[in-house]
Amino acid sequence: MKAVVLLSGGLDSCVTAAIAARDYESAFLHLNYGQRTEKRELRAFNEIADFYAVSEKLVVDARFFNQIGGSSLTDTKMEIAEADLNSAEIPATYVPFRNANILSIAVSWAEVIGAGKIFIGAVEEDSSGYPDCREDFFNAFNRAVHLGTRPETRIEIITPVIQMNKAQIVQKGLEIEAPLHLTWSCYQNEEKACGVCDSCALRLRGFEQAGASDPIPYVSR
Repeated sequence: MKAVVLLSGGLDSCVTAAIAARDYESAFLHLNYGQRTEKRELRAFNEIADFYAVSEKLVVDARFFNQIGGSSLTDTKMEIAEADLNSAEIPATYVPFRNANILSIAVSWAEVIGAGKIFIGAVEEDSSGYPDCREDFFNAFNRAVHLGTRPETRIEIITPVIQMNKAQIVQKGLEIEAPLHLTWSCYQNEEKACGVCDSCALRLRGFEQAGASDPIPYVSR
C-alpha cells in the first residue's frame, strides 16, 4: 500500500518516515512556507528522500503563511525566543493552524495518487505545546477526511510518534536506523544549529536522555 509521508526534515518526521518505510511504499511531501530555515529544511527533505530511494516527491509552495503572519517562524519582525521548556504557554513559533493546511494538501495528493495512509510526525507529550499537534485534533481531522472525499476513498492519518517524548523518538530512530544525521530542527540557523530555540532544546534534551550524541553541528559545540 502507498502512503504519503509528511517530511519537514526534522527529527520527528524523519523517524516517522522510517516507520512508514517498513510497511508502505512512500511518497514524500514537503512544504516551503517561508520559514526562516526553509532552504536547510528542503535540503534535509531531499537527502532523507534519497536515503530511502523515494522517487515520488512533492514540494509545495505554501508561502501564504508569510502573508498571514502571526508566527516568529515566518515573520522576521518577530524574534525567535530562547527555549523555556517549563512554560505552559503556546510559543510565538506556533504557525496558526499549520497542520490543518498541511494535512489538507496531503489528503488532496493522497486521493490523486491512490495512497491509503498519511503519516505525520506530530508529537503531543513532549512538543512545544502547539494545539494542532494534539491527538484529538488528528482524530477529528480523520473524520473530516472521511466526510470530504469520494465515497470510495479510504485515507487515514497515522501519527506513530504522537505519544512519545523526544528521548523515545531518538531511541526509536536509532533502533530502526533512521538517518538522524540528515535531519535539521533549528528554527533560526541553517549552517550550525543555534542550540537555544525551543526545537533545539527539545532535541538536545531528547538525545541526552536517550544517552546518545546528536550528530548535527551546533554553534556552541
